[in-house]
Amino acid sequence: MEKITGEVKFKEEKIVQIKEAIKNILDLKKEIEANLEKEITQILEICLAGSIVLNASDIHIEKEEKKARMRIRTDGMLHDVYYFEFKTYHGLLSRIKLLSKIKLNITDRAQDGRFTVLFGDLPIEIRVSVLPSEYGESIVMRTLNPESLIEIEKLGVREDIFEVLKKEIQQPNGMIIVTGPTGSGKTTTLYAILKRIQSPEIKIITIEDPIEYHLKGINQTQVNVKKGYDFANGLRAVVRQDPDVILVGEIRDLETANIALQAALTGHLVLTTLHTNDAAGTVARLQALGEKAINIAPAINLAIGQRLARKVCKKCAVFSKISEQELLFFKKNFKELPKKIKDINPVFASLAQQEKQVFPALARSQIKIPKIEQELKIPHAKAEGCDGCNFSGYKGRIGVYEFFLNDSEIENLILKSISISDLRKAAREKGMVSMREDGLIKVLQGETCIEEINRVTMEE
Repeated sequence: MEKITGEVKFKEEKIVQIKEAIKNILDLKKEIEANLEKEITQILEICLAGSIVLNASDIHIEKEEKKARMRIRTDGMLHDVYYFEFKTYHGLLSRIKLLSKIKLNITDRAQDGRFTVLFGDLPIEIRVSVLPSEYGESIVMRTLNPESLIEIEKLGVREDIFEVLKKEIQQPNGMIIVTGPTGSGKTTTLYAILKRIQSPEIKIITIEDPIEYHLKGINQTQVNVKKGYDFANGLRAVVRQDPDVILVGEIRDLETANIALQAALTGHLVLTTLHTNDAAGTVARLQALGEKAINIAPAINLAIGQRLARKVCKKCAVFSKISEQELLFFKKNFKELPKKIKDINPVFASLAQQEKQVFPALARSQIKIPKIEQELKIPHAKAEGCDGCNFSGYKGRIGVYEFFLNDSEIENLILKSISISDLRKAAREKGMVSMREDGLIKVLQGETCIEEINRVTMEE
């Protein structure tokens, strides 16, 4: 293996060996133990390669009172891997700093850097953050694997709203905003959209902080606040480049919001993210930044609220008959489904009969959902899991969504600056399904479980 500052390169035979040896976190721990007497560079290589083959999004190395703990994040959850002695920890810290071009002699303030792992023909960017903590410096390495970018069809968007999404991303102008907390998959959704609409006929420019994935055929620019190149300044420059589509990594302030909205109103399709609890909260969040309703109302085409739920492991998941308590749980959570999407799908027929009332049905007939009845089997994650899912019971993740679609009626309500709750009510009357309801539909489809949807969504 060749090693130079800023880059770690794995040969093909080494990759094959690692893939054969590491199938789960326990295997990674064993590989680290087997290489502890070797050079620090080799220990780090095992940590990096093992995390890549396990599809980990982050590697955490945290110095504690007596040892340093290494954890990796898979499917959004952290898992303990190994406890290093301080001598090994300090060696790893120095090596990571050297690779990342982070100053070795600075230990009392946060530093950021990055380096590249060449995993065969696949270049993987590793974004590094070093932070001073109580017992020493905490290291987080974010793995930006281009193979994790997925096609828009694989996001997990429900069939009926997927048609809405395909229509909206082809619009010549307006704004599509993806909302949710950190780690909810907003960037993945935006990149999936870019991959779908990319063509030689349109010019796409992104402004990001930082650039997470490099896409061929797309102009990507990274903000540099220290040099005065922030989102607002960058966005002004981007608009002068005559793009058809603009991706703004995040709207954080009024100036950026104003320029982005004006771009959406003047012939550009603008894709961006915003930190809000749900899709309907997008309008209130923009107003809280200081933007006027008169600019917001005509600019927004679609706001998407999303979360990521872990999928049950297909290898070890348990499918059991739905209980009386679970029947009542679905009844409670589906009773407020929008009026416009009832009486289409007979999915709730058995519950309706039990209650002797017309129970709201789900969206259009193309949604394939089994009927809720006593014989229905729903998935549960196996507590002890299996070696295929790192003994967690879950493997992979799926998005749960709500689509806040703007039209003339919603636009008029935005102009009146009505409350979030009233705006959400109006959207519900027009057919908006909440993230929680969408997640529970995915439970019925066998993708995830009730416990996971309860974890990632709020009860209404």
